[in-house]
Amino acid sequence: MTIRKLLVANRGEIALRVFRACRELGIATVAVVAPDDKGSLHARSADETVEIASYLFSEEHIRAARRTGADAIHPGYGFLAENPDFAEAVGAAELAWVGPPPDALRAGGDKLEAKRIAREAGVPVVPGGEPDEIGFPLVVKAAAGGGGRGMRVVRAREELGDALEAARREAKAAFGDDRVFCEHYVERPRHVEIQLLGAGGDVVALGERDCSVQRRHQKVLEESPSPAVDANLREAMSGAAVRFARAIGYENAGTAEFMLDGHDFYFLELNGRIQVEHPVTELVTRVDLVQAQLQIAGGRPFDPLQQTVAKSVGHAVEVRLYAEDPRTFFPQTGRISRLRLPRDIRVDAGVDEGDEIGIAYDPMIAKLIAHDSSREAAFGRLRAALDETEVEGVTTNLPFLRWLVAHPVVRAGEATTAFLTEYPPLSPPPLRAPDRPWRGAFRLNLAVPPPAPAPDVAAATTTHDGGGGEQSAVTAPMPGTVIRVLVSAGEKVQPRQPLVVLEAMKMETALSSPYEAVVRAVHVAEGDQVAGGEVVVELEE
Repeated sequence: MTIRKLLVANRGEIALRVFRACRELGIATVAVVAPDDKGSLHARSADETVEIASYLFSEEHIRAARRTGADAIHPGYGFLAENPDFAEAVGAAELAWVGPPPDALRAGGDKLEAKRIAREAGVPVVPGGEPDEIGFPLVVKAAAGGGGRGMRVVRAREELGDALEAARREAKAAFGDDRVFCEHYVERPRHVEIQLLGAGGDVVALGERDCSVQRRHQKVLEESPSPAVDANLREAMSGAAVRFARAIGYENAGTAEFMLDGHDFYFLELNGRIQVEHPVTELVTRVDLVQAQLQIAGGRPFDPLQQTVAKSVGHAVEVRLYAEDPRTFFPQTGRISRLRLPRDIRVDAGVDEGDEIGIAYDPMIAKLIAHDSSREAAFGRLRAALDETEVEGVTTNLPFLRWLVAHPVVRAGEATTAFLTEYPPLSPPPLRAPDRPWRGAFRLNLAVPPPAPAPDVAAATTTHDGGGGEQSAVTAPMPGTVIRVLVSAGEKVQPRQPLVVLEAMKMETALSSPYEAVVRAVHVAEGDQVAGGEVVVELEE
């Protein structure tokens, strides 16, 4: 079928990105907007806008498509993007689904089933199983999703019970499925993913992206190609990704994610959607992935075999500008009073000056993507662009991004997923990247030192009373909902003992005691909404 009008079942930056592709293809657009999101930029940017009860209700999107005469639905990323029931319902409504078939979504979206299929296809996977079989450290993961939600690293047996419980709650809130599983945890891997396109019963790989720099298990910087991948490794990883995709009958755009340890790689998951970081692949391959999605879904002539990594040119690097604290990465809220984004690089924005950043949705402001003939030149262009960027009215991670792209370890291409643990945000960088004469695959047969505490541990604001006894007010680091209160007045607590658990953006954060103390007062109850900086627990020695 020919797509003439498309409804985007999403919001923010990705909705605007799809609208842009549609305009270039001559396709009319329909935006949907939830009641608490009416002032958003995407709602002002489509040809038509329809109010719906929630972005998470599939029937609302289908009803809006019928009402406006749309003949296709693009799910974007997040929300219902990888929901096979939604894909099935769209097909049942005789609308085109811009994504993979429901059966492929089911097979690829269930991490446990995906690991089984990967093994049968000869694709290496991370060892998993029962905690006693794996040993510690291990990582708990949600079976039905990704993006860092429902994920907990467990270093000791006594942490396992709380981690499993928290991961199940977070997975249920994010994906409607509380199943979790355990895998061996590799301390310092690279995170590398392969971009896939499937059409006409075939699948091709369009090169890799390195997404190793992450906070709270979510990516903050992505680049293509990866500085850790040579031609032979690229061929091996691409072949593994294609084998898995063919095994599940994959069509449309998707991404196979791998953990890379030296030259050993392990399949993590297949994301059955467009990725946030897709622009870096677009810039080096000159393939518009969203237009490719629309062409495949609409049955227009498109042969992915013509789009090969041999056409890759130069290097691209992307960072995500968020409304969040630049040290803790906790989300922030507020109205953007001033927004100046660079003009000399690609910018995919989701908000405009005057827009409100609230607690209900992802706080991403924009993606900044630089492309040049070499890695060094691309990073140089991005650094200059960040220097030009201005945001006022809301706290952002802009100081962190400027620090990050100038960091010698990042510039040397040496960053792993442990980078922000080993180099805390905004800390003084080393004068140069560490000397590492052995590059590529090697093993050092010494115990790996435990990384420092993660940078997103909540801190307490300490004050002193007049009687000499120390008191602390533990405050909420960001706006959120109290989902658990773990202590009561008069209770003795230990250093780093969790006191209260907050939820924001479907992510849980435990607020912990800074030292051994007695709980003087608890000022919140489960279900309460709190503002950033609000006192939740008072402690005294």
